[in-house]
Amino acid sequence: MMTDTAVTPGATQARPRRRPHPARFGPLVVLVVLIALPYWSISIPGVFDAALNKPGTLQLLALCLVFGALATGYDLLFGRTGLLSFGHALYFAGGVYGTDVLVTKAGLPLWQAVLLAVVGTAGAAALLGAVALRTNGIAFAMVTLAFAQVGAITIGRDPGGVTGGEEGLPMDTTQVPSALVGVTNTVNLYWLAVAVAVVTVLVVHAIADAPAGRVLAAVRDDERRVGVLGLDPYRYKLFAFTVAGGLAGLAGAMYALLIGGATPHVAASDQTLTLLVMVVLGGPGTRWGPLIGGMLFTYLDYRLVSFGRSDAVDSLPGVLSGPLSQPLFVLGTVFILAVYFFPGGLAGLRTRLGPIARWIPDRR
Repeated sequence: MMTDTAVTPGATQARPRRRPHPARFGPLVVLVVLIALPYWSISIPGVFDAALNKPGTLQLLALCLVFGALATGYDLLFGRTGLLSFGHALYFAGGVYGTDVLVTKAGLPLWQAVLLAVVGTAGAAALLGAVALRTNGIAFAMVTLAFAQVGAITIGRDPGGVTGGEEGLPMDTTQVPSALVGVTNTVNLYWLAVAVAVVTVLVVHAIADAPAGRVLAAVRDDERRVGVLGLDPYRYKLFAFTVAGGLAGLAGAMYALLIGGATPHVAASDQTLTLLVMVVLGGPGTRWGPLIGGMLFTYLDYRLVSFGRSDAVDSLPGVLSGPLSQPLFVLGTVFILAVYFFPGGLAGLRTRLGPIARWIPDRR
């Protein structure tokens, strides 16, 4: 016999438990795909020259992940704190050359060299940031650029034969684990690049979601109001500057492993401008935009070289084949179009496509 349950007035009914949105599992799915990618022998014509599990493809994807991580760390300064630094390449170069020099010249094991390089890079960022952050706006950007130029000149002059000058410094692989040496072990380097990207994303997101991240956002929006509330904006900006420098050093150490040494172009001033383009392309201050922008820009930067030399471009009239054979021209065009049509970066596509998505029938 069934009885009806009476509901007394004012009694609160148990609310149905909300199911987690499928989009919340998107990053986890992407991570699983990235980890499992070396086991797939799928070929994607026009996108990669070889199958996904081939060393050349894994090398390119690892580089995309490294620069995606580097752009994510830089966004902690630019997008989340509002600090326009023109010298972030200095800390990336510190990770590259610090790891290489400690392994090749000092003979340290790889893990010790990476640890010292990252800590040393973060320490240098804290020291130089303490000086640069005494200024604001354009003056801050120029001071950071001056520090980066000093670093680039020092590397080029090869003091004591340490940096190798304009020729760079190949890494001595005797102190590197054998699992990370050779073309056949490219898959291990790829997985290590995935780990570097994951660590960088977790650190930046942890800071952004913490109370310190909200203070950094407030500093970006109105620094004076933060001071009125009794907080010291200088300390928070220095914290962001130091963490971003350390993350750049970590990406630099991974880059040195991928290319097997250090080259002076990593310290060039245009490297920071490239980072700025990556962040703007993906969407500054967004959760995944800088990572996507860094990976996409790096992919296009490497792939457009072979595209410019392809038969398809050569068969075009000279007025088209000439510009299309120049990767920088194509990259610049893509960036201009992206900024014009998507001012908020690629991360803003979801918002812009929202009105279109409402017209799609809901199938349940």
